[in-house]
Amino acid sequence: MTSEHRPPPSWVGDVSLGVQAWVGETPPPPAEEAPTRAGRTGGRTGGRQADRKRTRTWEEREAARVAREEAAAAEVEADPEAVARRILLDALTGQARSRQELADKLAKRGVPTELAASLLDRFSEVGLIDDAAYARQWVESRHRSRGLAPRALAQELRRKGVGDQEAKEALEQIEEGDQREAARALVDKKLRSMRGLDRQVATRRLAGLLARKGYAAGLAFSVVREALGEAEDDGEVGEHPDF
Repeated sequence: MTSEHRPPPSWVGDVSLGVQAWVGETPPPPAEEAPTRAGRTGGRTGGRQADRKRTRTWEEREAARVAREEAAAAEVEADPEAVARRILLDALTGQARSRQELADKLAKRGVPTELAASLLDRFSEVGLIDDAAYARQWVESRHRSRGLAPRALAQELRRKGVGDQEAKEALEQIEEGDQREAARALVDKKLRSMRGLDRQVATRRLAGLLARKGYAAGLAFSVVREALGEAEDDGEVGEHPDF
């Protein structure tokens, strides 16, 4: 028995198109393949090299930019809902986004405000947009990877349009012990490049590092004193100025 041979779906290899197919949207037809080099140049190697070396002028780049914007605007005008849905699905493929981030993307593409709000509400209802979950994920990731303290994380969430209540609940997952452990890791890493440095200078630099990461002064100086005390015992930081 011979099995029926079916060609693979057109969205294979493109995650965003796969998501569209999954939610019932029809993926756009694949773009036509560009002609071969031989077909474009007729085998003229010199002409091909000249095209590669030629740099577009500012006027040409500006004209291309305007043409892209006009094409995007025409696409939105022709079918604004389909364009808006594709923008949202593409933005959400692979990572979460806050509602405000997505609203900004829609506004930048010229999607009408009422339609944008309606789609954002619909995506929120089915759980594709969840600022509370987004905030928890952002806080956990940034605290672990960058050692940021709640104050710095709160500023980042505010810039992303996350509400105060969602941000507060997300930040509550970082306990004081977690902050102290993360601050000490930052200080220990920095100390490796401060061998033999005067204690006063080292204190100032380390406290400044923690302040930029959003740590309160009390916690910062406590961690720095503890780390420098241990470093002095090991002879890694001087007790008195040596320059």
